[in-house]
Amino acid sequence: MKPRPAHTVLIAPMGNFEADLIDHIRREISRIFGFAVETQSFLSGLTFAFDPERNQYHSTAILERLDNEAPGHVAKILAVTEVDLFIPILTYVYGEAQLGGRACIISTHRLREGLSPINTESKFLERLTKEAVHELGHTFKLRHCTDHACIMHYCRSITDVDHKSDQLCRYCRILLDDEIKRMDKR
Repeated sequence: MKPRPAHTVLIAPMGNFEADLIDHIRREISRIFGFAVETQSFLSGLTFAFDPERNQYHSTAILERLDNEAPGHVAKILAVTEVDLFIPILTYVYGEAQLGGRACIISTHRLREGLSPINTESKFLERLTKEAVHELGHTFKLRHCTDHACIMHYCRSITDVDHKSDQLCRYCRILLDDEIKRMDKR
């Protein structure tokens, strides 16, 4: 049996996603974090997190279930869904993460907003991967960054997502590297 890499990120698709989309996210996770990436769906449904008054899904409830039911060997879990997510203090969220925890989630639901017919798919993939890396960054204890170009910058709108880069700023890169070193020592 082949030994597992020291750290693994699990992408957990919740819905029918094209393999190319998940593969694009996988490559970006490997590029930024340097971890092995696996793909496995393991939650059977999200009805437990549905709020009928809002007609949305409470992302925090999904994170708790992800963390409790994910395979034990994974260091981090990124769920990808099509449903509209919220937390009680906001109208909607593109994603959410357990700060310093194991689980995070992103939604494709609002990431197609305002796309022009030209380069629609490439812009959508760019948005999706930025949000995936951003939320995973939170699981590595990275907080929102004041640098507008940093991928960890807080986004209030889809325009903010478009304007930030797909890179960590120097400061956030150092914090991430320090956190990964701490993980390696455990």
